[in-house]
Amino acid sequence: MKITLIYGTERKGSTYNIAQLFLNRLRDEKSEVTEIFLPKDMSHFCKGCSMKGEEYCPDYEQVNKIRIALEKADLLIFASPVYVYHTTGQMKALLDHFGYQWMVHRPNKAMFGKIALVISTAAGAGMKSTNKDIADSLTFWGIARIFRYGKGVAAIDWNSVSDDKKSAIYKDVDKISSKIIKKFKNVTPSIKVKALFYAMRIAQKRGGFNKTDVEYWKKQGWLGNLRPWKC
Repeated sequence: MKITLIYGTERKGSTYNIAQLFLNRLRDEKSEVTEIFLPKDMSHFCKGCSMKGEEYCPDYEQVNKIRIALEKADLLIFASPVYVYHTTGQMKALLDHFGYQWMVHRPNKAMFGKIALVISTAAGAGMKSTNKDIADSLTFWGIARIFRYGKGVAAIDWNSVSDDKKSAIYKDVDKISSKIIKKFKNVTPSIKVKALFYAMRIAQKRGGFNKTDVEYWKKQGWLGNLRPWKC
């Protein structure tokens, strides 16, 4: 299994440590792991340029390196602490840069065969909304299956998390990891992802929102009989 793990901060706190637990549970001696730390590996905010093509993005060099890491992975892990009930600004900036591959624009065919895991932690609350921030983008990328894990740790760092909470986390990690491994053997897009694709397909057949997107869909053959989840 090839894994790309993106951290919403460079701080190695509870979110990082839980992500490492998942990583150690899911990887084996043959696994290839790529870890991306934000904002170090994506240091710019999206500047809102036009949708004429991702290669025109002023931050293309950084964005493209991450795109390659995402494409080659079987499993994508996004890990972010809760910042004011939402994901970190640097994670949001990364997702903004990939707005071009939302299904309404130019979805990446490779995403329709991938599994993603979204992880968030907080001392208190906000995990649900933080996970949703990330999962929304992943759904519109076409990610086949998305798992979510949010945990209130009642501590400001991993060393301060109680033994009881850590014990519960270990059990959760084992349970979710087992589900991911089982699903990995037969990855197919969810009904929601397929429904979004067909809705966007209708929009593109009616002229879409810009010429670049329509031409992309035509080139992929998706306005005809081809589908991104089929060879």
